[in-house]
Amino acid sequence: MNSALWFTQAFLAVAFMYSGWMKSTRSAHQLVAMGQTGVEHLSTPLIRFIGISELIGVVGLLVPWYTQLLPILTPIAALCLGLIMIPASVIHYRRDEKQNVLLNVILFLLCGFVVYGRWV
Repeated sequence: MNSALWFTQAFLAVAFMYSGWMKSTRSAHQLVAMGQTGVEHLSTPLIRFIGISELIGVVGLLVPWYTQLLPILTPIAALCLGLIMIPASVIHYRRDEKQNVLLNVILFLLCGFVVYGRWV
């Protein structure tokens, strides 16, 4: 179980690190061109906030559990990253982007697995 959780945490970290870095450094126009169409109608400060939140969440997914310094932060970080997927799914659903909705649901479920596995 521990190995599966670490693998899931690493996968989520890579996914959210990429997404967070792009949202923190690219313009909305560039993000849309790269396929992150959900940000098209969001303000730049909100896009930056989401990106920075995802990057902080990545740190929370890995560092607290690895160092055993406040390990409770790992399931909390996974919970917060999972919660980001709810409005993301709604945005993509309204845009009729079924593949993106599916990806959001998968990320949500993986975050839920980490929350459950690290909380219990």
